[in-house]
Amino acid sequence: MIDVCLEAVRSRIARAAERSGRDPGGVRIVAVTKGHPLEAARQAAAAGLLDVGENRVLEALAKMEAWPEAPVRWHLVGHLQRNKVKHAVGRFVLIHSLDSARLADALEAAAAARGVVQDVLVEVNVAGEEQKTGCPPAEVAALVEHAAGLRHLSVRGLMTMAPFTADVAVQRAAFRGLRELRESLIGGGYRLPELSMGMTNDFEAAVEEGATMVRLGTVLFGERAP
Repeated sequence: MIDVCLEAVRSRIARAAERSGRDPGGVRIVAVTKGHPLEAARQAAAAGLLDVGENRVLEALAKMEAWPEAPVRWHLVGHLQRNKVKHAVGRFVLIHSLDSARLADALEAAAAARGVVQDVLVEVNVAGEEQKTGCPPAEVAALVEHAAGLRHLSVRGLMTMAPFTADVAVQRAAFRGLRELRESLIGGGYRLPELSMGMTNDFEAAVEEGATMVRLGTVLFGERAP
């Protein structure tokens, strides 16, 4: 089933990229298997989706331990609590949810203890939604500067979630805000190649606004079990 869904998703990505004059090859799919059994990750890998995302550290670790030979690159796409940092560092190829200097310091300490450099994205609450985590846009430059000064962290780009709405103009405004913020930071001398933005309900708008990674779950695997 995932093969059929994936073909449709890739076609939608290609059309969105074409509308904005982009190469669809510049958009990577992170298959989000949160709430799905390990078989979903196996199906993703078999279909050629080797970037697999999880929202919760302990759920992800259980899957990693059950499939130690997995050929996939595990991403942490959900909020990371500081008490879970020591379990996350070195286990994920990319942590998408750095949102404060305190979390950066905790990641740095854990990464130093393990002797690794952890790749991260700064999560930005572009729309300023109270119910969502993420760094306020006005504080992102300071957070990127702080994290860039830590030896065991590598800031690879920015991440956001748009407001949950069917209004494409609202979606695009959020994604455009993240892209423009990244452009400003690049102008300041930072190298930030990744923009992680777009999920099942809004990934086409994200692609049109410059996403390099889209985080897709339901559109690939169906609704999660309650």
